[in-house]
Amino acid sequence: MLRLFLLKLIRLYQHTFSRIAGNHCRYYPSCSAYAMIQFEKSPLLIAFFRSLWRILRCNQLFEGGFDHPNIVLGLRLQESLSIDKVKFWLIPEAGDRYIVIKNFLFKG
Repeated sequence: MLRLFLLKLIRLYQHTFSRIAGNHCRYYPSCSAYAMIQFEKSPLLIAFFRSLWRILRCNQLFEGGFDHPNIVLGLRLQESLSIDKVKFWLIPEAGDRYIVIKNFLFKG
């Protein structure tokens, strides 16, 4: 329930204040998109601290650039999968960690 509230709060920010103030994030994906992915895929406490750390780094003292969210998942393989049904691509990193990349062909 708290997770859904936080996701709706981020969506509200994206559709109101972010459009008024403009897109000035130094990273890709933007800080709000990063937080959305973290809160969808990570435990709440980890998602909160990773999102907070990302927002604190989004200033002139840091270079910016590509900073894809890292999440920890236990995955099950599926036999058939349509590309337009995949919301995120997961690139394996070390052990059970993955880098998350958004699929722009996602329809849902």
